[in-house]
Amino acid sequence: MQNISQIISQLRREYLSHPLTEQSVSSNPIDQFHGWFQEVMQVDQPDPEAMTLSTAMLDGRVSGRIVLLKGFDRKGFVFYTNYGSRKSVEMSVNPHAALTFYWPALNRQVRIEGRIEKVSTEESCEYFRTRPRGSQVGAWASPQSSEIDGREVIENRLAELERQFGEGEIPCPPFWGGFLLMPDWIEFWQGRESRLHDRILYTLIEGEWKITRLAP
Repeated sequence: MQNISQIISQLRREYLSHPLTEQSVSSNPIDQFHGWFQEVMQVDQPDPEAMTLSTAMLDGRVSGRIVLLKGFDRKGFVFYTNYGSRKSVEMSVNPHAALTFYWPALNRQVRIEGRIEKVSTEESCEYFRTRPRGSQVGAWASPQSSEIDGREVIENRLAELERQFGEGEIPCPPFWGGFLLMPDWIEFWQGRESRLHDRILYTLIEGEWKITRLAP
């Protein structure tokens, strides 16, 4: 264990990137995110849509997990999940959350904070229809975040549902759907030499985005 700790303490690399300045970014953070997302899709970065979703209960206990971005626009960022999962329960109690993207291929990070609300049932069902059939059945089969006695519980439930649905259309489960994070705080982080990183912050103030720079 000690040797591993010593190795970890010596892990480091230099970040060589173009500058990120207040003058070079878009006036709206969603436009800036759109540009960065287009760029990351052009390089060898696995799962660029993967993001850490951080939620908290009212007592302050925080939890995080990786989810997948499934859409974004000027309203915010959308992802889907089981409404009975831990993350959903926490967001129903405390409708504030944070998203973090990390794209090491470009030495970039994006941090997003804001309020959470459910997307409409129609929007959830529309997206559900685009999912692979296996993922559709899986959404019905898993009581996400609940304790189960073993993997065979899920496998048996999956087989039962496959027989039940047959070749017919699989409806969107009533306990499954989307969330929209509506941002009021977005930071764009660009790794730079000697750990003097560029950090550009957008803060929503009375409906307008204010751009400032944070110290690295």
